[in-house]
Amino acid sequence: MSNYSEIIKYIRAQFNTNEFIPLHKPMFRGKEKEYVLDTIESSFVSSVGPYVDKLELMIADSSQTQKAVAVVNGTAALQVALRLVGVKQGDEVLTQALTFIATVNAVLYNGASPIFIDVDLDTMGLSPIAVESFLEENCEIRDGACYNRKTNKKIAACMPMHTFGFPIHLDELIFVCNKWHIPIVEDAAESVGSKYKNRSTGSFGKIGVFSFNGNKIVTSGGGGAIVTNDINVGLHAKHLTTTAKIPHPYEYVHDEIGYNFRMPNINAALICAQLEQLDIFLEDKRSLASGYKMFFDKLGINFRTELPNTKANYWLMCIQLENKTERDIFLKESNSNNVMSRPIWQLIFKSPLYAGFQRDSQKNALFLEERIVNIPSSVR
Repeated sequence: MSNYSEIIKYIRAQFNTNEFIPLHKPMFRGKEKEYVLDTIESSFVSSVGPYVDKLELMIADSSQTQKAVAVVNGTAALQVALRLVGVKQGDEVLTQALTFIATVNAVLYNGASPIFIDVDLDTMGLSPIAVESFLEENCEIRDGACYNRKTNKKIAACMPMHTFGFPIHLDELIFVCNKWHIPIVEDAAESVGSKYKNRSTGSFGKIGVFSFNGNKIVTSGGGGAIVTNDINVGLHAKHLTTTAKIPHPYEYVHDEIGYNFRMPNINAALICAQLEQLDIFLEDKRSLASGYKMFFDKLGINFRTELPNTKANYWLMCIQLENKTERDIFLKESNSNNVMSRPIWQLIFKSPLYAGFQRDSQKNALFLEERIVNIPSSVR
């Protein structure tokens, strides 16, 4: 392993500080205060207001989709998205174990079970080859739907996650899922601004989901969005997330079980101002990533970069170390010197809560779990 002090010194130089350096802090340089104060002065701070409407148009435009629905957070968006594509109690969902817990929690919220499929080494996201291998070995088509022969349950959705903003191999996954009649819900929570073949992540599946949590590139404090190119699905998403209330000036009538997942206008005001700066933020992060790449190349350390035909947002930048021992040494050294770093997530199936679900070998996920470390990635 290279000299730790040299790495820490370089990171400090990028952020020009001797103070604590977080992984990713929000940056407010635009009209955030102006827009938030506007909501306070108008008294429209809750779930109805012009900034919610403006935000949904902005998200649809930036994601190249036909309809966007703003919600309280990305986890809620995932939960509703799975329901919208038909996931029901007792169904199964293909997803990855190398992910943030919200991806898998959303499956359980719908009464379904996750099936953990391996990731690709180059994207760190769901592997189309591994998905196809699992389906060929374990599944069959019945009455136009995919069923797991081992459990006799319907595989109702496939939910890949674009890890740290790096797009997965979407064309290949879409081909496999279409062949097996499985709708895709894109967990694009970490990939706002990322593109695959010049199209926004989140726009490829039946439904896509974004997160605007406080540590994301653009933030509403807490928030998320559902996006789709199916207008009817989008309208249903809006209906479900607004308690499934039938529109009426004063009567309260609800026609199905809905959710109070509406994003407040005051949060929408904040993210509107943030989205106006997204291109600037992305440019700064790409500059930081370019510098990191040159620096770590000289040290012989693998700094993870985007693949051809993709444009990553570099939300959380990461290095791949030689083994778990080197990873743990680096984590201890950097954090003890007030330069925040963290390992990639523990694989979900290692938690007792999720240990009993079906999975494949997880060879690549296990390899990455022992080696990937996130380093400071904020807009400067």
